[in-house]
Amino acid sequence: MTMLPPGSTIGILGGGQLGRMLAAAAAQLGYRTHILAPDDESVAAQTASSFTRADYHSWIVLDELAAHADVVTYEFENIALGPVEHLAGKVPVRPGPQSLSIAQDRAREKAFVAALGGRTAPWAQVATADELAAAIARIGAPSILKTLRLGYDGKGQVRIRDAAEAAAAWAEIGERPAILEGFVQFSHEFSIITVRGADGSLASYPPPWNEHVDGILARSSLPAPAEIARHWTEAATLAGRVAEALGHVGVLTLEFFATEDGPVFNEMAPRVHNSGHWTIEGAETSQFENHIRAICGLPLGSTALTGAHVEMENLIGDQAGRWAEILAEPGAHLHLYGKANARPGRKMGHVTRVKRG
Repeated sequence: MTMLPPGSTIGILGGGQLGRMLAAAAAQLGYRTHILAPDDESVAAQTASSFTRADYHSWIVLDELAAHADVVTYEFENIALGPVEHLAGKVPVRPGPQSLSIAQDRAREKAFVAALGGRTAPWAQVATADELAAAIARIGAPSILKTLRLGYDGKGQVRIRDAAEAAAAWAEIGERPAILEGFVQFSHEFSIITVRGADGSLASYPPPWNEHVDGILARSSLPAPAEIARHWTEAATLAGRVAEALGHVGVLTLEFFATEDGPVFNEMAPRVHNSGHWTIEGAETSQFENHIRAICGLPLGSTALTGAHVEMENLIGDQAGRWAEILAEPGAHLHLYGKANARPGRKMGHVTRVKRG
């Protein structure tokens, strides 16, 4: 494809912190950005060139965005497929609707990755209480019940310790279609952040060790320990196969469990990812810049580390109140997302620390 020159406009669906950092990366390269989101509070609008507050299903608004944007991307996967397909008929949308469609459905996602040779936890799709009971009998407990669609940062899922808890778990997720996953014995969690260019070129970042607290990412650190490093090649190869099979353009993130038997695929996100925020200071080209490069048809940038050790710490809820302390710390790079209210479990910012030697 022809490279989009600086001065072109990138439409971004979604108004959160990922859109905020994408808009900042785009501005660095000379691009204009237009955010479309229904949110009362759009932190992405604070760094974008322009902002439209509207529902994603407003065809008039979508047509206006398509008329003014040279390419459209999205910052999260919990957006209806219909508006994205509508836009794709009028303007290049990268990543394409296929990536979004697969990532929105946990059953399709696992089946898709398994068909490409990925290793998954035992799982079963369930649509009724009786199907859940049968799945528990087959897969066993403890296990995790996850809604088929939506849900992130631990939302939309319930742990089932034994079969007697099935009815309560089914009620807790609202009796919605779901998958039941068997427990995986793992030593660490990690992610592979891959970027695929419009010309099919591929690059990926070194895998961070991701530590979670209450289902929310707390910390990503590199270099990863040996338990993760030994899975790097296999996991990165799988991520590349997934990107190619989807015809994906942009950043694609696959999350894994490190196990004795090899990397076990957990889930994927067709976008930039929280576990890649360290790349802003910790890699030669950030995930956000590489996403912009990819969707605009530019050459991909280097994913090499800029230091001997990199750590990204999420600032959750009132942890963002430590901003003055963090700013006084040598070598700490603070990112606050401009959110007004620090609620428990809400990602308010992050801090990255890079040690050069």
